[in-house]
Amino acid sequence: MLEKFIKDEKAELILEGKKYELPIIEGVEGEKAIDIRSLRKDSGYITLDSGYMNTGSCASEITFLDGEEGILNYRGYSIEDLAEKCSFVEVAYLLVHGSLPTEDQRQEFSRMLSDNALIHEDMIHFFDSFPVNSPPMAILSSMVSSLCSFYPEMTENPFENIDKMAARLLSKVRTIAAFSYKKSKGQPLVYPRHDLSYCANFLNMMFDSPVKPYEIQPEVVAALNKLLILHGDHEQNCSTSTVRLVGSARVNLYASISAGISALWGPLHGGANQAVMDMLENIYHYDNGDFMKYVDRAKDPNDSFRLAGFGHRVYKTFDPRMRIIKKACNEVLEALNVQDPLLDIAKSLEEVALNDEYFLKRNLYPNVDFYSGIIYRAIGIPNNMFTVMFALGRLPGWIAHWKEMWDDPNWRIGRPRQIYIGPPCRPFVEIEDRVAE
Repeated sequence: MLEKFIKDEKAELILEGKKYELPIIEGVEGEKAIDIRSLRKDSGYITLDSGYMNTGSCASEITFLDGEEGILNYRGYSIEDLAEKCSFVEVAYLLVHGSLPTEDQRQEFSRMLSDNALIHEDMIHFFDSFPVNSPPMAILSSMVSSLCSFYPEMTENPFENIDKMAARLLSKVRTIAAFSYKKSKGQPLVYPRHDLSYCANFLNMMFDSPVKPYEIQPEVVAALNKLLILHGDHEQNCSTSTVRLVGSARVNLYASISAGISALWGPLHGGANQAVMDMLENIYHYDNGDFMKYVDRAKDPNDSFRLAGFGHRVYKTFDPRMRIIKKACNEVLEALNVQDPLLDIAKSLEEVALNDEYFLKRNLYPNVDFYSGIIYRAIGIPNNMFTVMFALGRLPGWIAHWKEMWDDPNWRIGRPRQIYIGPPCRPFVEIEDRVAE
């Protein structure tokens, strides 16, 4: 697959007076890479790239991201079109299967999701073993890893069962997430219903109660669909790279996804939207809405504080998802007739940042996390569930990357190199002769 993208021209590298020619690869959107796969074998040298900022770990057909132009496409479709015109189920199908579903394919996929919505009843007892205040992400990661014990047939021939395994994960993770919330509230579990859509089912499992039936509002369902779509995939981010790295050892999909959930848990990754809400709440409750105090702190070179929800590792202009999510935020708050002072603070911070040379010069634009937490808050989802929601949206992307990695003819087990900077080889000292260092 990769060979057809190799260009005729070569890059030249001179090391110790010897010239090496390295192939150049150009992707379909014009991004270029120097192929160094044979560099160590030919020259004895490796490359050093902390954080893999300039290293491509794979060739992928799933997502195209242009940070300079603010472009995000899934399988060739713009995120704007998908968020506006598709349901999350359609986008999940697209990511996993490579094409948007026909109506018959969508119905069959939805049927598979419905058929796999329940979790094994024995798994429900697992919730009782977690302490009351257990982090929802810890519960989610553990429960997903345990799925391979309950469905071992899915690990014997993964590609033969990939459609069913994908549907099983997409459906059961939603149920696990809702059940973990109910357990944390001490409320009875609400089982999935076959007559509700994917997002409506999740909301009903989260908020329905024997004493207060949940009213499903189409505006809320639409907003949740958009949120999950916007988080569906994002190229080789930390959690997706983790899924690929773990899966490269030929680990089953459940364990690989569990590892991805743990990676997403980090406050610099999936936990960022929770950090935004914590910051906005601190501004409102403890500083009487004085957002400029936080702007000044962010600009102070002697203060390590950073504005949560601003800037992105890849985007050097607007995060395209942010525009969509801001519009959805306004729509859902209007539909629910919610007046949220945190939204006013968020808009004020955004306005300052977009007109302040300090932020503009450093490309510190609002990102997707900046408004997503306000939507979740309006819906009724608590802060500690925000990253779980991120995982629910990112799940089809993880599955797609695991599937692509597993079927890649250029597959290799992930094994980065390093430059050793410790002590040189030294003689062994018997314990009675050792001196404390």
